[in-house]
Amino acid sequence: MSLLETLNADMKQAMKDKNKEALSVIRMVKSTVMNEQINLGHDLTEEEELTVLSREVKQRHESLSEFEKGGRDDLAAGIKSELAILAKYLPAQLSEDEVITIIKAAISKTGAATPKDMGKVMGVVTPQVKGKADGKFVANQVKSLLAGQ
Repeated sequence: MSLLETLNADMKQAMKDKNKEALSVIRMVKSTVMNEQINLGHDLTEEEELTVLSREVKQRHESLSEFEKGGRDDLAAGIKSELAILAKYLPAQLSEDEVITIIKAAISKTGAATPKDMGKVMGVVTPQVKGKADGKFVANQVKSLLAGQ
């Protein structure tokens, strides 16, 4: 089942359950997916759907950190609940150990030795962890592992 089909089914269920918050988030994501589909001119592949979802999650994480910095706990709580709804559509997240194992394999595969080689390593790691791990965490781990060699 494609992401749009899943979103449509969940949207209908949210309407039946009168869950306004879930309905709002689902409609927002569905709109973003459909806009991306129109921009590209074809049905989205799973990878493209994952890119759209990852973008939505990233935007909410950025908003969450800004709201927390500003002491707006009321708005931060709303973003957290939106993230919980979005998490349902993302693949299972990798553990820190799994990410580090992937990074170490990429380092040995590319022969990277210094922090200057970060681009090579990220080029190999990113497709493997896309949507399954936080990009900032991955980048920080790559930096630290390359600096420690």
